[in-house]
Amino acid sequence: MSVTSTRFIAFSSKAVLCTSLKNKSTATTIPVAQKVRVSGGGRCNVTNGHCLDNMILAENYPRGHKEFRGSFFNMHGPVDTMTWFSDHGVELKVEDDGRVFPISNSSSSIIDCLVSETRRTGVSLQTGKVVRTVSAAGGKFHLSIENNKVRSVEHIEADYLLIASGNSRQGYSLASQLGHSIVDPVPSLFTFKTDDSQLTELSGVTFPKVEAKLRLENVQRDMQQFTQIGPMLVTHWGLSGPVILRLSAWGARDLFSSGYKGTVTVDFVPDLHVEDVKSILTQHKNQFAKQKLSNSYPSKFGLVKRFWHYMLGRQGTFGDTLWASVPNNSLISIASLLKQCNFGVTGKGQFKDEFVTAGDLAEHNGKQNAVKFILRREVLNVDGVTGGFNFQRERVSVDECIVLKPEADRQHQLWEEAANGHVYLTS
Repeated sequence: MSVTSTRFIAFSSKAVLCTSLKNKSTATTIPVAQKVRVSGGGRCNVTNGHCLDNMILAENYPRGHKEFRGSFFNMHGPVDTMTWFSDHGVELKVEDDGRVFPISNSSSSIIDCLVSETRRTGVSLQTGKVVRTVSAAGGKFHLSIENNKVRSVEHIEADYLLIASGNSRQGYSLASQLGHSIVDPVPSLFTFKTDDSQLTELSGVTFPKVEAKLRLENVQRDMQQFTQIGPMLVTHWGLSGPVILRLSAWGARDLFSSGYKGTVTVDFVPDLHVEDVKSILTQHKNQFAKQKLSNSYPSKFGLVKRFWHYMLGRQGTFGDTLWASVPNNSLISIASLLKQCNFGVTGKGQFKDEFVTAGDLAEHNGKQNAVKFILRREVLNVDGVTGGFNFQRERVSVDECIVLKPEADRQHQLWEEAANGHVYLTS
């Protein structure tokens, strides 16, 4: 939670708002930049270098993609993010899948850069304090702040308020005190637990490219976003990897209402038609007739041996069987299983130590009297898929705070005008 007692409320170390602000003081209730530290597997994926077109970039936000379309990213896109860090001494690299990391492969490079900027601009970070209440009157914010170290309460009057509380319920409570309604947050970006014990024995097996489709009993509509293509990973509890994380993001609310029960259908050879798969199996049978299925299988499928054995077991074919003895109907069954393999989803698992939510602030309510109310993105109903998009929206929300400095005489600024609520002007 960030507040100030001076002219501008103003800094959260998770992003860089301090570039144009002076004389700031910040109270925070958690160690700085903890989510940055664990993001990207500890490397901190700062943005995505492949999605430079605004429309394509916007489509990576399950909640917020409609508001992000058009020119919104013109001043706050991935190139701007990469340029800013480069200008501030952090060398970056773009990996094959578009993710952008510091060359050091350590999130500490990003954190050190941000903390250095706070010091350079005179920001004071205060820990061990909690903002308990907030109200607005006479064009000012009035906050009560509890100091946990000395058990005292101080009262602060401020012109601007920035809520940067991440997914803490405290931030939602403060927004509610100011008259804003809240959409209950639910988890987003998580892995799937499955009911297949034999699959989980393959923990660590990766697939460079699969097509995965999510089906939920309580969702009758056919959503395009419920089908994703990308890398997948088998874990000791089920399925993970970018393709699964994207499904969890797009299906966050439907998965929640379904009790995290459903089915994932995986195509392990998405670039091949089922008839091509059958043909490849038939050719392999003819060429390696005297070899056992467990020892020989088509390399064109790009599968590891452990997974091939798993597929044979699911299809009901013994690995000791010679290719010459495999009937055509078994080849058809194997081909069908490679193209449409169902896994029952029984629950969700957390994605490492990272946690993203769908939900939060629902709408703009103009109940205050010409005060300036700014909310950072994770307090809002905006979230992105994995791949650098959530850190990018952090940067966007910060730039919006700088660019959209609200004026007291502007009334009823709309949700769309404030770029999905990154800056709120109440009236």
